[in-house]
Amino acid sequence: MRRTLDTGNAAITEGAIIAGCRLFAGYPITPATEIAENMSRRLPQVGGYYVQAEDEMTALHICIGGSLGGLKTMTATSGPGFILYADPMGWALGSEIPLVVVNAQRVGPVSGITGAPGQGEFYMSRYPTQGGNYETIVLAPNSVQEAFSITVEAFYLAERFRMPVIILADQLVTDGWESLSIPETPEEVEAMGLKVVPRRINKGPEFYPATDEIDIPPVVLGHNTGAACSDWTPTPEGYDTEEVDFQHKHAYRLIYKVRNHKDLITRYESYFVDDNPELILVAYGSPSRVVISAVKQAREKGMKVGALRLISLWPFPDEIFKVQAKYLSVELNYDGQLVREVQRAMPKGSEVHFFGKCGELPTVAELEEMMQALLAGKEIKARKWEWEAW
Repeated sequence: MRRTLDTGNAAITEGAIIAGCRLFAGYPITPATEIAENMSRRLPQVGGYYVQAEDEMTALHICIGGSLGGLKTMTATSGPGFILYADPMGWALGSEIPLVVVNAQRVGPVSGITGAPGQGEFYMSRYPTQGGNYETIVLAPNSVQEAFSITVEAFYLAERFRMPVIILADQLVTDGWESLSIPETPEEVEAMGLKVVPRRINKGPEFYPATDEIDIPPVVLGHNTGAACSDWTPTPEGYDTEEVDFQHKHAYRLIYKVRNHKDLITRYESYFVDDNPELILVAYGSPSRVVISAVKQAREKGMKVGALRLISLWPFPDEIFKVQAKYLSVELNYDGQLVREVQRAMPKGSEVHFFGKCGELPTVAELEEMMQALLAGKEIKARKWEWEAW
């Protein structure tokens, strides 16, 4: 086991190498540039390929081509580049092409602030392309070590579900420095609970089964699968079609292969929610670390509060919102993207509130003030865009 002090970007690089990634294509963008730099150094050491693309759309197209050629592939960007993935992302989702996409979120909208954390692509990660009729898988680390393990997991899910998997990190995770343990043997990989699926090849005759079945090997062109792998609606045999009946079968597969195997994807952590707390804080990514600290401290002071930390974001884990309570969604944005899903998933009789900051984390003291006020039913004195009752 190699132990080091490094960034989340380095952890994502090493996780990709362990998972078998052998092609990275990307375009420099803060705070994800370091992933490209690291991959350009590491991939040649393991027989892989690094490609500097002229833009983000090209980068994802290259990754798709590499995956169709039999390689595990990854690209990385930030918000302004993530939206440029929209066109090739649709192709990868529709043709069930496995790969991993990293989004190191920063302050927005548009180019925003390059070196400060944000959480503005929550919904964009659910709907990263046009047309609808698909589900996405999105994972969110909150530490350097977890950035490593989630990258390995992302490749694992991409292969099993035969689709792109998105890692929705934030600048504090990707640029942050923390201790990092990297396994160096298969035994150490297994001991860390990491799973690696080798690239398999679909020998056909079907391009896809018109069912929710997973663990179908992906198409690798040139191996007699006969699939066109275009961005048009395919028949189960892999040929382009204009027939609506085939579109129904295709859409069913893209949606329900994920929804019907949600138990293999959903990951979360819960704190003090078993004794029906009056208030439950919800967060993902870097803010979740402050939330957990604040809730533990509040518990020591006798406040009946709990916390839910989301690790898998999509499909959204509705089933973990079991307790009728007040919910407080803590996010690195001012528009409350996560709060709408909490509002939809929470039991009847619950209520949801929002506390957002962008570019910096909330403090434990700020969250404690919020918790005290909500438990007492008092009005909060804060800037309107940071605090809102929904």
